[in-house]
Amino acid sequence: MTLINLIRPQTDAARSPANRALNIIQRAFQQDPPVRWLYPDDADYRAYFPAFAAALGAPAFQEGTLGLNAGAAALWIQPGSEPDESALCEIIDRSLPAHRKADAFAVIQEMGAHHPDEPHWYLPVIGTQPDMQGHGHGSALLRPVLEICDRTGVPAYLEATTERNRALYARRGFVATAEIRAADCPPLTAMVRRPG
Repeated sequence: MTLINLIRPQTDAARSPANRALNIIQRAFQQDPPVRWLYPDDADYRAYFPAFAAALGAPAFQEGTLGLNAGAAALWIQPGSEPDESALCEIIDRSLPAHRKADAFAVIQEMGAHHPDEPHWYLPVIGTQPDMQGHGHGSALLRPVLEICDRTGVPAYLEATTERNRALYARRGFVATAEIRAADCPPLTAMVRRPG
């Protein structure tokens, strides 16, 4: 199944873990500053952001590193895997006007430049449904992979998009390493968690 087909509702497939995760992520990121910079129009956001998130977190679906519970979804990428760059390029080409594509690619390139050099777990997307935030759903999806990181001596990396998210990740041992700025996108914070 391609990533584009993955997000299209299809009878029983619409209830698949991947589709449930993308539905949660779509609701979770409705007010996210960098995401809404990318898709400021509500119709474009609904039409294209799920495919963008699916491409960014593609290995989570393909390699079984998707975290999902009643209120949250996390697209973890294990060491040695990467986002689906060709799918990301395709969705940007298809969903953005020509004058905004270079800015979107600049943000993605800058995000990639801040990853740790050594093997690491990457969390490109985690989201909790707005009505379920603050009840530990997101933290529950961080815990198992961070335990793997501690057990195997491997760092974890993510980009925080809001002050609230930065605070949550800092409580879980992530440390800000850089502010990511490109084009006129709201800044993201690169954060690394060293194994404990």
